[in-house]
Amino acid sequence: MEPDLFTAAAEERQEKDPAASPLAVRMRPRTLDEVVGQQHLLKPGSPLRRLVGEGSGGPAGPSSVILWGPPGTGKTTLAYVVSKATNKRFVELSAITAGVKEVRAVIDGARRAAGGFGTETVLFLDEIHRFSKAQQDSLLPAVENRWVTLIAATTENPYFSVISPLLSRSLLLTLEPLTDDDIRGLLRRALDAERGLKGAVTLPEDTEDHLLRIAGGDARRALTALEAAAGAALDQHESEISLATLEQTVDRAAVTYDRDGDQHYDVASALIKSIRGSDVDAALHYLARMIEAGEDPRFIARRLMISASEDIGLADPNALPIAVAAAQAVAMIGFPEAALTLSHATIALALAPKSNSATTAIGAALEDVRKGLAGAVPPHLRDGHYKGAAKLGHAQGYVYPHDLPEGIAEQQYAPDALKDREYYAPSRHGAEARYADAVDWTRRHLGRRRP
Repeated sequence: MEPDLFTAAAEERQEKDPAASPLAVRMRPRTLDEVVGQQHLLKPGSPLRRLVGEGSGGPAGPSSVILWGPPGTGKTTLAYVVSKATNKRFVELSAITAGVKEVRAVIDGARRAAGGFGTETVLFLDEIHRFSKAQQDSLLPAVENRWVTLIAATTENPYFSVISPLLSRSLLLTLEPLTDDDIRGLLRRALDAERGLKGAVTLPEDTEDHLLRIAGGDARRALTALEAAAGAALDQHESEISLATLEQTVDRAAVTYDRDGDQHYDVASALIKSIRGSDVDAALHYLARMIEAGEDPRFIARRLMISASEDIGLADPNALPIAVAAAQAVAMIGFPEAALTLSHATIALALAPKSNSATTAIGAALEDVRKGLAGAVPPHLRDGHYKGAAKLGHAQGYVYPHDLPEGIAEQQYAPDALKDREYYAPSRHGAEARYADAVDWTRRHLGRRRP
């Protein structure tokens, strides 16, 4: 990063007085080996390793990269490590405040540095998804000609938010959400490190668990909460951060919820049963408990998709598309915004008309198959496209429904042993009423019921 008088003064102050910087800043890794999580991006020979000068590379220079991942997963941290470890000129811009003018100034400076001193430039561009197409276009010549090596960070899907020419000239590196173990290791390091809290306080297991739930996979949030709670404990002359102190500091009560135990299954069951019972308020309560406890939003979304078919089915044909759309959105955006999407889907499912006909229909059909009630496929329904099929009687006598005025042919479709079986028993709830009328009509025209 290009230093100026004020930056140099700020860094000197931080070295003399570490408490002048937030704990999350002080605990930023200084080398790639200190980075928590993202080990799939830090293997020997990886693009990030090459950016900091590891490996000879020969005529193959380091590639520009786009870092994509949820907040708090380490995008800015990785750029910071590169800035400290690389022997290249490092420049940082934010798409929130920078425009084409600033980008061109960096590129011009990079060309001068390369031509005059043989110095390569690394440009870190945060929040690249906030750049317009024209602003992103301004980066193309510099990236293509390697006047700069670009590190761009985004929380948005780059296939939607970054122009294709820039994507094709860069490597896309996907950062995974940090696990509880990743965050736990970071917290324990911060408690003991010289540039952290220097062992001034301890963190009991129950407080640590609540802190992990608050963090939701966000390292910055975890360290910020830890610093606030530690300050409150020390102000009260306590050497241990109690659960009560943490709750008071972050204004978040500890929810009784074990993601690997009974609470996980009990609350999930209560959510689905509240939706089945059309109690939208109870459903939202259980959804809120799961969200607040840090439940995986993808797990909740999967349960909603199951509920859409199990308890609603054709009574509201839009229920399943809503649940599927919610699951797709949740996978793309994550918490905290995913809470809105899950609320949307939960309300829609809870207030939808209910029918379990799809559930009972497949259950009855499976039961017959498991009992051995299958039988041979009727000859006229068998494949008749191969030579010799006609001699076997296959596909002979089959009536093509599209040739008939009503589009339905009175012929047997089920095996003999099941020709009178009726699995689907539609309700008259919501939109399924029209399916009930349709199934009566088709069964009569198939000759299975009297008019």
